[in-house]
Amino acid sequence: MKDESAKSDPHPDQDGWLGDFRRGPAVFSVHRELSGAHPLGPSDYRIECNDGAGPRLICRFTDEPEAVPEWLGAWRGDQWCPWILAQAHRLIAAPENT
Repeated sequence: MKDESAKSDPHPDQDGWLGDFRRGPAVFSVHRELSGAHPLGPSDYRIECNDGAGPRLICRFTDEPEAVPEWLGAWRGDQWCPWILAQAHRLIAAPENT
């Protein structure tokens, strides 16, 4: 039987991790979607939130000018959404994994 505790975390270059930021107890992670990405197409991104219950997907968006972010669950219409998106764009412009 394989020891699951021996697994290492994926390397940032392999899972598209761009960085983290926090607000209160919540830690937000921004990732560039690498699976199925086309080199000439717009980049797709996801934001995950870990507020102590484990990371979960809260938003998907692309870097197209007219694209509207897709907020999931209770995050739809949340007052933090504009701030979260601004922080995500900051990490896209200057990733922590470089």
